Amino acid sequence: MKLRAALAGILAAAAGIATGELFAALVVPAAGPVVGVGGVIIDATPTPVKEWAVRTFGTNDKPLLLTGIAAGLIVFAAVVGVLGARRRVYGLAGAAVLGVAGALAAASRPAAGPLDGLPSLLGGLVAAGALVLLLRTLSAAAPVAAATGFARLLDRRRFLGTAAVIAGGAAAAGGGAAALHIAGRSAADRSRESIRLPAPASAAPPLPGGLDEGFVTANRDFYRVDTALTVPRVDAGSWRLKIKGMVGRPVELSFDDLLRRPLIERDITLNCVSNEVGGPYVGTARWLGVHLAELLREVRPSPEADQLVARSVEGMTIGTPLSVVLDGRDAMLCVGMNGEPLPLDHGFPVRMLTPGLYGYAGACKWVTELELTTFDAYDAYWVERGWAARGPVKTASRIDRPLPFARLSAGTVRVAGVAWAQGRGIAAVEVQADDGPWQAATLLPSPTNDTWVQWRLDWAATRGSHLLKVRATDKTGAVQPAERVTPFPDGATGWHSVTVTVQ
Repeated sequence: MKLRAALAGILAAAAGIATGELFAALVVPAAGPVVGVGGVIIDATPTPVKEWAVRTFGTNDKPLLLTGIAAGLIVFAAVVGVLGARRRVYGLAGAAVLGVAGALAAASRPAAGPLDGLPSLLGGLVAAGALVLLLRTLSAAAPVAAATGFARLLDRRRFLGTAAVIAGGAAAAGGGAAALHIAGRSAADRSRESIRLPAPASAAPPLPGGLDEGFVTANRDFYRVDTALTVPRVDAGSWRLKIKGMVGRPVELSFDDLLRRPLIERDITLNCVSNEVGGPYVGTARWLGVHLAELLREVRPSPEADQLVARSVEGMTIGTPLSVVLDGRDAMLCVGMNGEPLPLDHGFPVRMLTPGLYGYAGACKWVTELELTTFDAYDAYWVERGWAARGPVKTASRIDRPLPFARLSAGTVRVAGVAWAQGRGIAAVEVQADDGPWQAATLLPSPTNDTWVQWRLDWAATRGSHLLKVRATDKTGAVQPAERVTPFPDGATGWHSVTVTVQ
């Protein structure tokens, strides 16, 4: 009896959630129950836990979160089913909790609209109805007949038949929701594929000769760190950018409006503030977009404004010092990446990019609004959670070859990697083996101070275990700090090291 009651709760919850997801896919795609609850969990998660998840699971953190939500729902639904078999009101209360919690989660999202709570409420009603139907089959047999084996068999068949119908309905609703999401992504893909980017008015010069492979990071390999559980699907034809706030002339621009403006093309390295020492969350691409400073000057910013807040289609806010955007660097509203329209994962159709700032402070993806305000008046998403408001990139370096714990042959070994200090540039890179003297590495050509620099050193490797360290000096003369500091609240510092064995 308890097993069937638990199964009844699980099937009822599945039917309710699938119905909610289907309704959301039809009416408000961003307001599905699971995504809404997941967004609230992400927002409420303490920063150390988030950093641990990014460090441990990388880009797999979101699938793992969704898996955890599913597991929690299964346990909750099973308990509701068992309690509902004892007293029907407990089951109805559990279904109500499921629907109301999902509705509140969806309605609390930054970009929520008036209809965002409806999918979860509808799902709660369906879950309640399905649970009542299933629980009735558990108590349908007459008291006298219940003593016979035939009645028990009939009772079991009634339950299994009802369960099969509800499971089939849940599968159909879930499949329909998935199909609609896939269709939406396909529509966004078609929108992206239809775009023909114009030639830049100010093109990036050809990359200098003599670079090692991997100076430019392919789009498929570029890191992705954000809070979006599902990648926003935006049609470039309907996309609009509002520029408002402390400005003399608010404007609204379409994607075509941006493409009609003079575009600039620049090689820029972008890195995430969550990147640990030696971590992978950094990459270089050739970006195409509109010069942001020129656009902002046209809307006549107020002299009192000191912060530019970018908002994405799913409600993320990124706060950028206005003085940085206007100081002459190539801050951009990007429409292209490595010769093609932005990939969906990286902000299609438009993202913001600010050289010299970590992504959390200057690189809003899927941007749809720019508001000029002040730091005193508004804290953006990450600042609310304790991260520093300004976010300048710190000098860093990394050993890419040899890999950690590599086994090498004695003799000359090529040690190589990258170093970056966007906006300042790299003046020198040095490598140390064990406690020996620092040796100057050879710097490969770099197109600008806004990109990383590749470096290499031929090391005379002797037998035994060795610890290799690297440090960089930027063009202001500042040497990369040795002390290891975690990314929170304004970026990691410390010398990257690898241990190798020479045979």
